[in-house]
Amino acid sequence: MGNWFKSGSPWIWMTGGAVSLSLIAVLGLLLLIAWRGLSYFWPATVYEWQLQDSQGHTSTLIGQLYDSEQVPSERLIAAGYTFSQPPEEMVTRYLIKTGNREFVGLDFRWVLATDIVSRSEPKDVAIFERTKNGNFYGYPLAVLNQGQPVASDNLPLTLAEHVNRAVELSEQALDLQKQDIGAINYQLERIRLKERKLELDHALNADNQAELQSQTDVLNSDYLVLENTLFDYRKQAERDSVVVKDMRGAEVTLNLSQVLHVTYPNDLNLAQKLMQWLTGMANFVMDDPREANTEGGVFPAIFGTVFMVMLMAVIVTPFGVVAAIYLHEYAKKGPITKMIRIAVINLAGVPSIVYGVFGLGFFVYVLGGSIDQLFYPEALPAPTFGSPGVIWSALTLAILTLPVVIVSTEEGLSRIPSAVRQGSLALGATKAETLWRIVIPMASPAIMTGLILAVARAAGEVAPLMLVGVVKLAPTLPLDWNFPFVHLERKFMHLGFHIYDVGFQSPNVEAARPLVYATSFLLVTVIVTLNLTAIGVRNHLREKYRSLEH
Repeated sequence: MGNWFKSGSPWIWMTGGAVSLSLIAVLGLLLLIAWRGLSYFWPATVYEWQLQDSQGHTSTLIGQLYDSEQVPSERLIAAGYTFSQPPEEMVTRYLIKTGNREFVGLDFRWVLATDIVSRSEPKDVAIFERTKNGNFYGYPLAVLNQGQPVASDNLPLTLAEHVNRAVELSEQALDLQKQDIGAINYQLERIRLKERKLELDHALNADNQAELQSQTDVLNSDYLVLENTLFDYRKQAERDSVVVKDMRGAEVTLNLSQVLHVTYPNDLNLAQKLMQWLTGMANFVMDDPREANTEGGVFPAIFGTVFMVMLMAVIVTPFGVVAAIYLHEYAKKGPITKMIRIAVINLAGVPSIVYGVFGLGFFVYVLGGSIDQLFYPEALPAPTFGSPGVIWSALTLAILTLPVVIVSTEEGLSRIPSAVRQGSLALGATKAETLWRIVIPMASPAIMTGLILAVARAAGEVAPLMLVGVVKLAPTLPLDWNFPFVHLERKFMHLGFHIYDVGFQSPNVEAARPLVYATSFLLVTVIVTLNLTAIGVRNHLREKYRSLEH
């Protein structure tokens, strides 16, 4: 036994065990997030409960079962609840998603098992996913066309056709509003700023003012045409409605312009449920958020995260590589170089919120304010670059991740044998040619390693972004069809901040909880995808320049 300890084998087993436990913990966490997030999109069964409280009042409840827990009966009695019969020590209560927010008030309610008389799974109950007020549960009775019932032998099929028509018209109206009408508003604003600039430069005269006015008149006339088309789309979308019997027994008329999907989850087979599950995940990835981010999708947050990270990578890579090359290849060993290295190492330990404060003070107020004074005086006092935006977020995270790129690149440069440099110089190459053709290609895998670490950290940072550009809901993306097409001054959405906002700032906590898991899993997926892409590039570069090492 003593020889076994002296051989070092126990430490090998302990190290392997620690690594295994770490991997199990990470995989377990990812599986938990994936299960809780992806199960949210599975079409759950809709139940109809018959309830009777301790006073003998009966009611009907329609909804989906979300959770259950055991509650001590003594705690319920102490809270003022009266049981009709002596309860057991523990009582089960269920969390039910009821929807119908405009009539019920809350999306969720707790129901005690002692109050349940019966429970059924009706096949004809439907879930109406709406643009506002959440889901609506009930029994469709009739489809109305301009207030008149539509004759149909297959009500679900007729309802689906009318819903698809209304959704298509609503999407056309939304595209028209965002693209065509948005482009006209953008051009009108540019004309206003151009006129203001001419006025500030004392160059505004009758000729150019008349020219700008004629351009404005043409755009306004086009705007009126598009506005009439928009109103026509909305009027057509509002033509149809559906009569639904809800849990109160009342007949409610829902306009189909506010309905996105109608599903009958109790009447679906396994293949149909799987298809609806995939459709729900696709809609979550591709749609815009709504209802204070508790409904809809997260596409703007995905786009903002990826766009900001890629912009940060473009900024931090050349600066980090140049700094590492200077420190390793050109800087002489001395107190100044030593202080620079210590500063780089210490920068890696600075809290990220400090970078956010620096970015807000220097990039936004000083640099952005100066840009506005020099190049956009006509827009003042409204800031253009003097307010938080995606460019300042990318620069702030570039400074935050710069030490990682510098250290990783320096380690790669130090692994290159000095004989390679000397051989290149002996063959007549200059030092710059040696760096460009020999040293940097051989160090490119280490550069990509630093970039991978920088991307992994930047994609998950939230605290500095809250100060320099991220918002709860961005009206437009930083990339569109309006010149100059890339708008780096705009604010953006971020998956990390979206998780924080939905999880801690949502007015409907129970409805937001599954979205927190789904968005967290999506953020992890985006980070893993970016890292795998960078790892693939690194492995390709490593194989490409492997011959230089020999």
